[in-house]
Amino acid sequence: MEYRRLGRTDLNVSLICLGTMTWGQQNTEAEGHAQMDYALDRGINFFDTAELYPIPPKSETQGATERFIGSWFKARGTRDKVILATKVVGRSDNTWFRDDGSKAELSRAQIEEAVNKSLKRLGTDYIDLYQIHWPDRPMPWGSNPTIFRHQEGNSHPVAETVEIMTSLVKAGKIRHFGLSNESAWGTMSFLKHADSKGSARVQSIQNAYNLLNRTYEVALAEVTTHENVSLLAYSPLAQGYLTGKYLDGARPAGARTTLFDRGQRYENPTAEAAIRKYLALAREFGLDPAQMALAFVNSRPFVTSNIIGATSMEQLKTDIASVDVTITPELEKRINAIHVEHCNPCP
Repeated sequence: MEYRRLGRTDLNVSLICLGTMTWGQQNTEAEGHAQMDYALDRGINFFDTAELYPIPPKSETQGATERFIGSWFKARGTRDKVILATKVVGRSDNTWFRDDGSKAELSRAQIEEAVNKSLKRLGTDYIDLYQIHWPDRPMPWGSNPTIFRHQEGNSHPVAETVEIMTSLVKAGKIRHFGLSNESAWGTMSFLKHADSKGSARVQSIQNAYNLLNRTYEVALAEVTTHENVSLLAYSPLAQGYLTGKYLDGARPAGARTTLFDRGQRYENPTAEAAIRKYLALAREFGLDPAQMALAFVNSRPFVTSNIIGATSMEQLKTDIASVDVTITPELEKRINAIHVEHCNPCP
């Protein structure tokens, strides 16, 4: 397993990060424990979770994933072997996260409540990386989130959030903080306020990055490379679509899109054409399509860790083994040719 430095910290995290969002819905506690056992044995020292998990979010399952990790720490005595990342939700109309039934927002009271609950569920007294799951301000979600359209709405100032996170670092509850689903402007705003005040600095950003969505390369890659902010790439298999299992409307039993019908982002004619070409390319080079897609993410110089997620041990083993796959110059050239022809069909 390869290890890369997280931001400007002294932490070296595994190139593969174990994602956990299916635990508590698609996976049982025992299955989650088995995945963590195997991942740790293969050299993975970086786990990512969230107060929101499992996905899809529901009031009755919220927090189960963190509890599963906490019970594993207690049973195995492995807390000191894991660099642990979790997240606080951004602004949301959902009311089940907070004890008083308030809609979620990044106020000091809500962030402090969230971190205290996560610490309790995880059975630990510190979190290595505490991430803002999505921004507090209105953001262009929807059919094309890459096109900026200004939206009015309530928001807590970035400077205020930086100072809240700094206070959590000083209190010893978190070691570092990061962002998720953030823009280049948002990332620079956090860095500007931190650097001007000597406050806690953003160390990472967790955004989607895969063969069907390379929008991170447009602006954020330059920002985070120069500022030493680590990309933790999520959805590297495009919710499984890059394996080809959903082609021609197929719905395999137990698969996420089959169960939850949440894959619309990856369902359009351009995406399907691109997927077919990536699958054919993998076959031509004698590679497993999932491993080729993951190895591409692994190979990017601006990626610090690639967050995988699996519902079966077979999937987990395949995904982790992507570290042994090399993206040769010829293969990269062919991948980029497909990308030029079908550029970011699923932003």
